[in-house]
Amino acid sequence: MGGITLSRRPNSTERMKRTTYRVTRAGSFRRLLRFEEELGPPADNEVTIAVKGIGLNFADVFTVLGLYRAAPKRDCIPGIEFSGEVIATGKNATARPIGQRVMGSIRFGAFVTHLNIDEQYVVPIPDDWSYGEGAAFIVQSLTAYYALTSLGNLSPSQTVLIHSAVGGVGIYANRIAKAFSAFTIGTVGTADKVALAREEGYDAVIVRSRTFPRDLRSALNGRRLDLILDAVGGRVQKQSFAMLGPSGRLVAYGLSGFASHMPTPNYLMLAGKYVAMPRYSTLDLIESNRSLLGFNLIWIYDRVEVWREMVQRILDLHLPRPRVGMTFPFDRLVEAARTLQSGKTSGKIVVTV
Repeated sequence: MGGITLSRRPNSTERMKRTTYRVTRAGSFRRLLRFEEELGPPADNEVTIAVKGIGLNFADVFTVLGLYRAAPKRDCIPGIEFSGEVIATGKNATARPIGQRVMGSIRFGAFVTHLNIDEQYVVPIPDDWSYGEGAAFIVQSLTAYYALTSLGNLSPSQTVLIHSAVGGVGIYANRIAKAFSAFTIGTVGTADKVALAREEGYDAVIVRSRTFPRDLRSALNGRRLDLILDAVGGRVQKQSFAMLGPSGRLVAYGLSGFASHMPTPNYLMLAGKYVAMPRYSTLDLIESNRSLLGFNLIWIYDRVEVWREMVQRILDLHLPRPRVGMTFPFDRLVEAARTLQSGKTSGKIVVTV
């Protein structure tokens, strides 16, 4: 069901069996298959993690469908965040003792029951958090924090528009923005998500529709729009950007609108969406004093010192615990990913191992 059960913890020189989900060839969920394989011992600076939770992200969906350029197209294990227990350590890995509960991120490879990773990429799970909450923290909080602060240059009392307001990133973006005393406007795709957005403390909530520009203008009520976090793209992104005030910033960190709801990509539909993507004139950006910024979390993963510093800054904000929207067992991981692909979820989807 959820991998193997160990009667004792292995030492750092043993090999063990693990269960993985691999994409044999990107392009279809039918090629996300389950395998049994051996995992070697941790390297000198690595720890072995018995995975307890896997946080799902749209990057995983795009990896399976072959739409994520950074991902291998063949024989790839998706998954970029996890929680678990340290069960073995390399000879130089001294910061994470055996038995410690940890959470972390990895540049692909989390759809597994066990993994080896450099100990710098894991941190202890707060004592009052579950493994599921630990698996729901790293990627969404780092994305939100970096987008708001490092790129968005968020200042106290500014006005922030957050698309996909009750997704994993959106929820954390609102919490972080509120820590800066920002006025936050959240958008959702359907009316059934409005109540959760209000529960999360957004000052205004908009259901994205054909009347979006009018609804946004009403929500602003004369305020200047300073910052936009967008993972939707398309028409709504263009309409949002048009309402930015001088020195405003739009940070794009995803394109969920490109996520087909089919097990394989609809390339004709994708081509149409690509042609319809907003185009921005450099001259217009200069004259209007507005900025468009793009962000991929892998850039932070390649700079572990930035990764660690920002994770600690977020933890120091003492925000509410991560919101887990749905959980699935490991043997239903493909179903969990397809559920995320539907775009009908709120909070974080976590797979338990």
